Amino acid sequence: MRTSTARLFFIGLIFIGCQSQDTSEGRALFDGKTFQGWEGDTLKTWRILEGMLVGGSLEETVPHNDFLVTDREYGDFILRLQIKLTGDEGFINSGIQFHSQRLNDPAHEMTGYQADWGENYWASLYDESRRNKTLIAPDSAQVLQWIKKDDWNDYQIQAENGHIQLFINGHQTVDYIESDPAIPQFGRIGVQIHGGGKAEVSVRDIFIKELKQNQ
Repeated sequence: MRTSTARLFFIGLIFIGCQSQDTSEGRALFDGKTFQGWEGDTLKTWRILEGMLVGGSLEETVPHNDFLVTDREYGDFILRLQIKLTGDEGFINSGIQFHSQRLNDPAHEMTGYQADWGENYWASLYDESRRNKTLIAPDSAQVLQWIKKDDWNDYQIQAENGHIQLFINGHQTVDYIESDPAIPQFGRIGVQIHGGGKAEVSVRDIFIKELKQNQ
């Protein structure tokens, strides 16, 4: 009986621990301590620092685009996170990939939607390594009133049945409906650090709420 009771207690602790990852914001994608659930160049480009995922360098020019990517795919969702981009030399840019896949050539690249983040691209929607263009962007003067450069910003991405909405610090910057039925509406999520600059991106408090697709 004692063994059975102890076993049930242990299982209960595991259940409570798993439940702690779920909040009103959704499920945590990053535990703040490990790369569990993520894959990428964790030897040089990406690291964990004080509960943040950090990519790039302020000391050396980032040689090429690089991504830290979830190990599973997602369809419809609401993704919330905080992002900070710093740097003052070269091309300073980052973004959040979604409904995306890694490429084989070059292996460090991804293809798919990107919630962009950087000078002249703040909170716009870009199509990375596919159509290679900004699909829609907010008013450049207005968005500068909403963002906090070199500081933390709340970024929300909502994707549902081809309807994509981006919000920065509570302000909607993008409302886009995909017109091409061949564009996948599922895929991996990734954090980008863009090549060509001495730049560092940090993200934290990453939560996803998966939405049921309409039948």
